[in-house]
Amino acid sequence: MKIFYHDSEVGVPMKEAKVIDLFKDNIKFSKNNVIACRCNNEVKSLEYEIKEGDKVDLIDITDKDGMRIYVRGILYIMAMAFNKLYPEAWLNINYQLSNAMFCEVVNQPITDAMLLKVKQEMTSIIERDLPIKKVIMDKKEAEEFYAKENTFRGRLQIENKEKDTVSLYFCEDYYNYFYGVMPISTGFAKLFDIKKYKDGFIVRYPSGNNPNELGEFIETKKLQATLEEYDDINRLMHISTIKNLNTCIEEGKTTEMVLTAEALHEKKIAQIADKIAKRKGVKMVLIAGPSSSGKTTFAKRLGIQLKIHGLNPVTIGTDNYFVEREDTPRDENGEYDFETIEALDLPLFNDHLTKLINGEEIEVPTFDFKYGRKQYNGDKLKLGENDILVIEGIHSLNDKLTSTIPKENKFKIYISDLTVLNIDYFNRISTTDTRLIRRIVRDNNFRSYSALDTLKRWDSVNKGENKNIFPYQEEADAMFNSSLVYELAVLAKYAKPLLDEIDSSVPEYSEAKRLSTLLEYFDGMEETAIPNNSILREFIGGSIFEY
Repeated sequence: MKIFYHDSEVGVPMKEAKVIDLFKDNIKFSKNNVIACRCNNEVKSLEYEIKEGDKVDLIDITDKDGMRIYVRGILYIMAMAFNKLYPEAWLNINYQLSNAMFCEVVNQPITDAMLLKVKQEMTSIIERDLPIKKVIMDKKEAEEFYAKENTFRGRLQIENKEKDTVSLYFCEDYYNYFYGVMPISTGFAKLFDIKKYKDGFIVRYPSGNNPNELGEFIETKKLQATLEEYDDINRLMHISTIKNLNTCIEEGKTTEMVLTAEALHEKKIAQIADKIAKRKGVKMVLIAGPSSSGKTTFAKRLGIQLKIHGLNPVTIGTDNYFVEREDTPRDENGEYDFETIEALDLPLFNDHLTKLINGEEIEVPTFDFKYGRKQYNGDKLKLGENDILVIEGIHSLNDKLTSTIPKENKFKIYISDLTVLNIDYFNRISTTDTRLIRRIVRDNNFRSYSALDTLKRWDSVNKGENKNIFPYQEEADAMFNSSLVYELAVLAKYAKPLLDEIDSSVPEYSEAKRLSTLLEYFDGMEETAIPNNSILREFIGGSIFEY
């Protein structure tokens, strides 16, 4: 049998072999923790049986798919330990913080003593290197299984109209459903910590950058407060999981759900405008957030709220303030790096900002991207008495962008799609995934990009966000969560067919399939109740705003 490993042809002296057996030495002596494989551009377990002509690569936890599997494994082990020690505990895996997952036990208080026992049990489970086996049942078998078991773990799969089977991961007598590939045994997820945090606890794990030690946990109080607020509101709406959302759709309650979610957005935008108006000396509003957060619609809606306070928003774009092409910094590959803050003419930008807030007139440049030069075409700008500058861009929260402007003259806003809807109580939906799905839909609707085009760019986008946006999010004076509890039920109709066009011949196939499978869980819903000023309209179309 011939296969391909790292794109090189390899002869195998057998007709079938599991990855774990065929690449035993590669896995054992790997510098990093090999945890799964990618076969024909699809993520597979190390138990996968290789066939003639397969293209195989090993995945360790420096790979984003490998890290997802590692985290999934350590959370499975944590849930298994809780089930043994505290079987009545109602465990809830909430959302990701920095190199950690925040979890709660809803029906009883968390104590340090409880978590110490859980940690000891997790360590024991890991040291015993217990096999984790995937069991697949047809829908009838699954119904019979759940009729015997008093649990909701993984039951959502039965209601998935796109699936003919139900899968559960078994380890000894414990079982649970986790969305995605799992480590083949508990010994593959050795590095972790668990400790009390606020009303719940965090499970810590390594970072992809340094897989051999725990990633640094950086407390992000403002971000977590925003997440908690929306989590509480979703619970009040009785929509914390896909099951809750689908039930709401089935019962014809979508109009109330949509209007409630949109009212929350309007209320938060109004509150931010109130803060800006009340703070004396504010001359400019700086808005930043990662890709597909809805920054443009947010800025327009904020502008309307500011006008209610007698303030007239005036925008100025950083894109016209790039340095000349020959002065543009280059990245590690020698390519022009237009995303670094040093690509901007900071002295000129700050000079113009200072003049504007002092009541002086400036001539705004226009950057000619073809020739890499600023041009001056007589575009003059001067702020009136009630004018306030609004600046939107990836560097807006970085003080280096506006270094000469006094702090009291600035109001910073961080915006992101901070999803708090989960698949079920053990499986969260990544905020990054939600933004990616938004971007796939928008890019196709308005930029003529395929889903494949968007996926190819996404890693580069994330890299820029990690460098230029996320480190400054806690500097914000206000945070706005642009997520809408119903959005994936709408976006699924647009995104899934685009993702399904991607075949296994390209590396992006595994990501496309993962996202498409996630979207299968959502029941579709009508768009008629979605207001024409909704942030979601920025992605699906029909907005009252011009972009």
